[in-house]
Amino acid sequence: MPIPYYKAAALATRCMQTLVISTVLASIAANSAIAKNSDTPLHFPKSAISSVITGKLNPNDNERWYRFDATSGQYAVINMTPLARTSETANVGVLHMPNGTQDGGKGGIIYQGCLPAAGTYRLRIARNLMATKGKIAGYKVEVIILPTYASQPLCK
Repeated sequence: MPIPYYKAAALATRCMQTLVISTVLASIAANSAIAKNSDTPLHFPKSAISSVITGKLNPNDNERWYRFDATSGQYAVINMTPLARTSETANVGVLHMPNGTQDGGKGGIIYQGCLPAAGTYRLRIARNLMATKGKIAGYKVEVIILPTYASQPLCK
């Protein structure tokens, strides 16, 4: 028995919608993987609990991404300050966590607390687009991550 026209049309529409949604999701996943691969790895010197990064965003750059690995329950502090001798300050910092949450803000201490999940953390440094004049924006960020044994009393 043949399928009535209206049912065939509805089935074709559902197939097209599924195909479009699948293509969009695959594209998002690919772009996310590319973005994570272009993140600058954050290096901690041997036996060090902190790492300092300094950088400049050129007039046509709005953000830079860094990444580091940590475990659940490690205590972290991320502090952002202006970089000397730059005409603007990149003062927005946001920490993207492996569990999908994020935290951050403008300048000063942008994160302080116990890290919620094990995995790769991504740190976004950006200029405040509402207060920029499109010049070189500098930043200095110190990332402190205590070892698990030192974090335990702070993360109980």
